[in-house]
Amino acid sequence: MPKDEKSGLGSGLDAIFGPNFSDIIDDIQNTAMGEEYGQKTSVRLSEVHSNPYQPRTVFDEKKLEELTRSIKEHGVFTPILVRPTVNGYQLIAGERRVKASQMAGLDTIPAIIMDFTDEQMMEISLLENIQRENLSPVEEAAAYKQLMENLGYTQEILGKRVGKSREHISNTLRLLRLPEHVQQLIQDEKLTMGHARCLITVEDEEQANKLADKIAEEGLSVRQVEKMVRNLKKPARIAVPYVQDSATAYVERNLQHQLQTRVKISKNTITISYSDVDDLNRILEAMGYRQD
Repeated sequence: MPKDEKSGLGSGLDAIFGPNFSDIIDDIQNTAMGEEYGQKTSVRLSEVHSNPYQPRTVFDEKKLEELTRSIKEHGVFTPILVRPTVNGYQLIAGERRVKASQMAGLDTIPAIIMDFTDEQMMEISLLENIQRENLSPVEEAAAYKQLMENLGYTQEILGKRVGKSREHISNTLRLLRLPEHVQQLIQDEKLTMGHARCLITVEDEEQANKLADKIAEEGLSVRQVEKMVRNLKKPARIAVPYVQDSATAYVERNLQHQLQTRVKISKNTITISYSDVDDLNRILEAMGYRQD
C-alpha cells in the first residue's frame, strides 16, 4: 500500500481507493498495480484461513469443479487478497480460488498481502460479494444487515454503496423477518422472491412454514400463493367482530398486496403495520407520500 495512503487506514475504503474501490480491487488482483498496494507473493494454502465476513454460505459445486480443472491445467492466474494474522493469513477476496486450488491438490497459491483494519476487511468483503457475486436473496439480506449494524450504514447510504435503490435494500432486508425454515427454502431456490413477498404478510409462523412447504412440493405459482394467503382464516375475536362487506375486503387485500405489509380495515379505521422507520418510509413512498 502506498506510504502516502497509510493514513487512510481506519477511515473506510474510500480513503484508500476512492468511491470506485471495486474497480481498483480488480486492477490490484489482475495487474501489476497490486504491488503498489501490497506485497505480491505466494502463500501456503494451509496458512490461509476463511474470511469471517464472507456472506456466501453455499458454493456452486459445478462451477467449483470447472475452476478446479482449469487450475490443474493452467494454474492460478489471479492472486487472492489476504491480510497477515498471528497464525497465517486471513482471506479478503478469492475464496472460490482457494477452494478450487485445495481440490486441485496445490500446496501454494499466488497472493497479495494487504494491510487492512477489521472495519475495512468487513467492508471490502461484504461489498465485493454483494456487487460481484450471485448471492442468494437471503445471503444478500444478511450481508446488508451486517453492513448496517457494524458500519452504521443507513439504507440510503448502503444503496449508494452497492448501486441499488433504497426500496430494493428495504425489500431484501424484509426477508430476514421470515421464519428460518422459509429462508432456507429460498436459499435452496425452492421459493422465489415473489413467493417470499407473499409469505412476509403471513403473521403465524406455523402457517408460513406449512404454506412454504406446499409451494415447494407442488410448484405453486406466485398468483396461486397470493390467493391462498388472502384466504387464510383470521383468528376469531373475543368481541363481536366487525363484518366487512365484499368491497371493503377487496380494498384490504389489494392494499396489503400493494404495500407488501399487513393492512386491516375495521369500522372507521385502517391499520397499516410496519416494522421500523425504514419500513415506514418504504410504505410512505409506495403510497406516494412526499414531505414538503
